[in-house]
Amino acid sequence: MSEPDTGPEFYAGRPRPWRPNDLVNGGGSGVGRAAYGVPSGGVAVWPNASETVPPETLGGLVREFSKAAAEIAVEFGKGCRDIVRQSLGNRDSVLGRSLGKVRESYLGKRVTQLRRKLGIVNEYLPEDKDPIHAWSVIACVTILAFAVVYVNVETTPSGPAPEVKKIYIHPPSAARVMLPDGRFIAYKEQGVPADRARFSIIAPHSFLSSRLAGIPGLKASLLEEFGVRLLTYDLPGFGESDPHPNRNLESSAMDMLLLADAVGVNDKFWVVGYSSGGLHAWAALRYIPDRLAGAAMFAPMVNPYDSFMNREERRRTWEKWTRSRKFMYFLARRFPSFLSYFYHRSFLSGKHGQIDRWLSLSLGKRDKALMEDPIYEEFWQRDVEESIRQGNAKPFVEEAVLQVSNWGFSLADLKLQKKERGKGVVNWLKAMLTSQEELIGFLGPIHIWQGMDDKVVPPSMTDFVHRILPGAAVHKLPYEGHFTYIYFCDECHRQIFTALFGTPQGPLNFTTEVDQSPLEGTEEQEEEESPLEGTEEQEEEEARGDSVLAPSEA
Repeated sequence: MSEPDTGPEFYAGRPRPWRPNDLVNGGGSGVGRAAYGVPSGGVAVWPNASETVPPETLGGLVREFSKAAAEIAVEFGKGCRDIVRQSLGNRDSVLGRSLGKVRESYLGKRVTQLRRKLGIVNEYLPEDKDPIHAWSVIACVTILAFAVVYVNVETTPSGPAPEVKKIYIHPPSAARVMLPDGRFIAYKEQGVPADRARFSIIAPHSFLSSRLAGIPGLKASLLEEFGVRLLTYDLPGFGESDPHPNRNLESSAMDMLLLADAVGVNDKFWVVGYSSGGLHAWAALRYIPDRLAGAAMFAPMVNPYDSFMNREERRRTWEKWTRSRKFMYFLARRFPSFLSYFYHRSFLSGKHGQIDRWLSLSLGKRDKALMEDPIYEEFWQRDVEESIRQGNAKPFVEEAVLQVSNWGFSLADLKLQKKERGKGVVNWLKAMLTSQEELIGFLGPIHIWQGMDDKVVPPSMTDFVHRILPGAAVHKLPYEGHFTYIYFCDECHRQIFTALFGTPQGPLNFTTEVDQSPLEGTEEQEEEESPLEGTEEQEEEEARGDSVLAPSEA
């Protein structure tokens, strides 16, 4: 059979089969390409064609493959949907029978009637939108909008807006020490000097506070009277202290220990924990108990998600808090990165505000009255300015997360109890040779002061602590709130120091008075020695006289 005529004249005016030489960058001579309408430039031009065919690139191939894969995925999803509808949506299926029973019930009939009445609303939806999908999106957006409005309503003042004051960042003024890891920690010292201190106290500050807080309003005369040296410091990232790269409660206790060694606290010291600063006091009791003489807690914060807390204690605690605060605790536990947004809208906004609105706190009457005091307002504003000096939200997020996360220990670890004996011959021999049983836990005293009208750290938290640590001395304060007992109360401060240190004895006194009695005794001895010396001289003269008289007598 003869080969058909395949020249250019044969395919004039009709389509021609594809050949390898038709590739734009394919092989073949330039003469053959030009003969079939492929110029040497690289773009194929078919005879009698008005459009050019662009060459295919790698990006185009990838896009086409992606489109094909997407179409396959969509078809696969539709197939799965059809399978689910046929298997579960059928009336004979388990789900269909269950839904049929629900539809036949009274509630199901009411829901069906309501759907019919509301069906007219579907007319306002776009024609190309599925009503089920559209209404689900509308419901989600509505719930989210109500949640945002719900939070903002509680944080928005109901009365007239107060005068807005801008935050002023003061020049650095803190004394700082360098820790072994190269970080600097800022501290403040009050009271008697180190060499005269009868008692030493170290106080970590609470959330949104600084080293300037300490025990607010504590007078220097009271520290002098009891011989107390008070040290306060900025937590990592607060005030003038450098941040910690891997901060936790154990590192917080180590920072406290290193600070004590750096500033010359050689003996045991007391730790004071107020509100959320109690977290760091609990950590010190757990990780450095040998360096502590005792602990003084004021409305100490514990983990509201603690597994040892029973249902009643948890209910009494959470019911005292506002919905906004509960929401913030939820974010700190589940989505801590979102806290930065709220912090930048409140205390990191560069403007002063009120602590109850910033931190979503519910306060009692006495606490609200204290906040209106100009002395407290001035103290609070200066403390906040120092706390947010670095303008970074990270240390505040870390502090919030520490409150609600796993501490690495429980309060039960601090309970004073007998150490369980291990099994084995070696442990049995140790038990036989040692007469005293080894104790574990914190051996020193723990004092807790709790206001019964406190809504920031409810009394139920202290009840929980006392149940876990029955050896702690709890001082319940009727009608006192979260701030009123420790802030600017001279009589309260005296009661606290008396409970901790007993009768005031003043600072240590190492000066010695010159004793004159040895000098008087020396003079008397000299006077007594002089007559003796005269008697001896007389005896010698008499002896010489006797020797002279002796020959004449002979």
